[in-house]
Amino acid sequence: MREKIQSFVENDKFQNTIIGLIIVNAIILGLETSDRLMANYGWFLESVDTLILQIFVVEIVLRLYVYRLKFFANPWSLFDLFIVGIALIPASETFAALRALRVLRVLRLISAAPAMRKVIEGLLTAIPGIASVATIMTLLFYVFAVIGTHLYSDTFPEWFGNLGSTMYTLFQIMTLESWSMGIVRPVMAVHPSAWAFFVVYILVTTFTMLNLFIAVIVNAMSSDADETAEEHAEESRLEMKDALTKDMREMEARLLAEIRKIKG
Repeated sequence: MREKIQSFVENDKFQNTIIGLIIVNAIILGLETSDRLMANYGWFLESVDTLILQIFVVEIVLRLYVYRLKFFANPWSLFDLFIVGIALIPASETFAALRALRVLRVLRLISAAPAMRKVIEGLLTAIPGIASVATIMTLLFYVFAVIGTHLYSDTFPEWFGNLGSTMYTLFQIMTLESWSMGIVRPVMAVHPSAWAFFVVYILVTTFTMLNLFIAVIVNAMSSDADETAEEHAEESRLEMKDALTKDMREMEARLLAEIRKIKG
């Protein structure tokens, strides 16, 4: 019985059905934000939403029955359990804010799709490298903020009046949002040499450090892909070895049978 349920749960058709329901549920949650649609079709949308949630609960229960304690050893299974559990919170005023988190069910698409799981696992692998780059970037950000405050606090107190204001202004410049006409050119009108400070800052933060983030993530995902390929290759070698061992044993058994016949 357990083997049949496991085969059913791990079947590609069942997994694709769950993915399809997640997508439908995401669309429904979006439609529920429309007052006009809820006034006309709210009963239908809520009924479908409840039905899909029940299917998700049944899926989780089946997986718990099949995998038992192994279910809790899988981070993605715990993620699914958490997402579905949030949706089961009673719709009362006390938990109204948590009920809004029902939309997190959309994130189950990540755990259901292997390709998306690999991307997230790659990002998690890259966290130590990202933390190192973020630390370096924070130090540079602080250094430029101190310099900018000393240089331009007297003439542009609204942008560089204190360390907090300067850091916010530099963050805006780093994102390249209205940095030239909105901030840098007005500063250059009073301080003609200010271009050197801002150009160096943009080159260091936007074009260098942010690209380092991308490089770390890509490298981590590439390493994860290489490890996965090695695991698959090792599995293939073991399968081939088992097949050869089985063939050798069968040949040995046939030879022994022939020898017995000849002796007989």
